Amino acid sequence: MARIAGVDLPRQKQVRIALTYIYGIGNPRSLRILKTANVDPFKKVQDLGEDEVNHIRQVIENEGDVEGDLRKDVNMHIKRLIDIQSYRGLRHRRGLPTRGQRTHTNARTRKGPRKGTVANKKKATAKT
Repeated sequence: MARIAGVDLPRQKQVRIALTYIYGIGNPRSLRILKTANVDPFKKVQDLGEDEVNHIRQVIENEGDVEGDLRKDVNMHIKRLIDIQSYRGLRHRRGLPTRGQRTHTNARTRKGPRKGTVANKKKATAKT
């Protein structure tokens, strides 16, 4: 099993798809990495040789941040926004959408499950 940047790549998938399991690598970047490393994108991960895996690993290290370093950078950027009390930082702190989406009816992913009305809570406690 190929392990690159601390991630075990799925053996049965093509290399171009398997690289997208690494945080910070999408389809375009995956294809660019494979082109630089001279590896066939349609080859399965289980068919890769050790030298090909090492070429891919070197290209990823030379290209820039992935996985842990990138996650740390993103969290530091969010922390900075919160510390300087920018509008985006306040939205992050409150757990609301940061990019101008409406919140009156939508945004359930960021806001979490609906909270019941107060009247329903009174009825629920009265039965008990």
